[in-house]
Amino acid sequence: MSVTQTVSRPKPGAAVGRRRLPRWWPLVLAAVILLGLSVLRLVTGADDLLSSGTVRATLIALVPIMLAGLGGLWSERAGVVNIGLEGMMILGTYGAGYFGYHYGAWAGVVGAIVLGMVGGLVHAIATVIFGVDHIISGVAINIIAVGAVQYLASRTFVGLPGGGQTQSPTLPDVQAITIGPLSDALGDLEGKDVFLVSEIAAVLRALVTDLSLLVVLSLLLLVVTYVVLWRTSFGLRLRSVGESPAAAESVGVAVLRYKFAAVLISGGLAGLAGGFLAMVASSNFRDGQTGGRGYIGLAAMIFGNWRPSGLLTGSGLFGYTQTLGLRQGGSSVHALLLAVAVLALALAAYQVYRRQARLGVVLGVVGVALLGLYLAIDEVPGDFTSMTPYVITLLVLAFASQRLRMPAADGQIYRKGSAG
Repeated sequence: MSVTQTVSRPKPGAAVGRRRLPRWWPLVLAAVILLGLSVLRLVTGADDLLSSGTVRATLIALVPIMLAGLGGLWSERAGVVNIGLEGMMILGTYGAGYFGYHYGAWAGVVGAIVLGMVGGLVHAIATVIFGVDHIISGVAINIIAVGAVQYLASRTFVGLPGGGQTQSPTLPDVQAITIGPLSDALGDLEGKDVFLVSEIAAVLRALVTDLSLLVVLSLLLLVVTYVVLWRTSFGLRLRSVGESPAAAESVGVAVLRYKFAAVLISGGLAGLAGGFLAMVASSNFRDGQTGGRGYIGLAAMIFGNWRPSGLLTGSGLFGYTQTLGLRQGGSSVHALLLAVAVLALALAAYQVYRRQARLGVVLGVVGVALLGLYLAIDEVPGDFTSMTPYVITLLVLAFASQRLRMPAADGQIYRKGSAG
């Protein structure tokens, strides 16, 4: 007697073992955040939570972090850990300063990318060709970049008008976009203080008023990265190299070539992030300008689960909290305490519902503590506002760690011919 069993197979491309988010989830998340901030402004009276100035400053703060994280995404999707993003950003700041001053704004952009790629080239040779440990190579690049840029600055900027050992002369501006009539109309609507409508107008106004072309270019690079890595055969091969290089080589993929290309692209993106700091976020190159943003970009990439949409969310989270601390100091950060407290309590209830009692209790304690702190003080002290972006980044990474999945072969040293 034979028994026939029907085995259901997952559809090609379907996720196995976990539910995949729909493609339009970033739009839903943006709408929820917009509504939440509107309610928070209404409750707390913090008027600068979502003004056009805050949105514009947030864009400037998030772009270098996003570009650095995008560089890490390219590299790690090919299986190469790039701790050296910070050093490549430092090289990019000098490239923007030198070439931007002598040859013009867009030459500065190209110079930043090229010098970042030089750092990527060193990392690729060390890790891909010679098999050096990825972390050691990245840390070495960070250390070497600091010394190299300090030396080059002392040799090239001393004696120039406004230049010196630690800074370049003033750099030319990259062109910005302003649509005057639309900006004025949205400004009037923003000023009417209508719930949610004014917040939407503020966001739109920031996108049509003095918007740097480098911001537009950077956001386009995010879209291009998604299309290339997830919608082309080149991207499929590159991601396969990061998942199983031996299997990729066994079907004819040139593993070392893809790794090398990915690290070069990673360096170029990190260099562009440094160039953005020198030419848009500031008006010249300065020593120590990156301020650890390369490491923060890596954290944003991990928060985003090695995907562009999540990376943008993580970069925006850090950039927004940093902007609030700089613009209104403790009052806006105080309002965020209420939002984080409510969010923590909601997540605690959700975890209890899922029978994750231990995590639910931890989140509940955090939420109650933050709510008590919000009620106990009227303004966050200035010494703590600068810590807010870093603390929030650590908290988000801690609570999001359970859903993260890095490329399977990320950080592994691979030798050609290992497939055999």
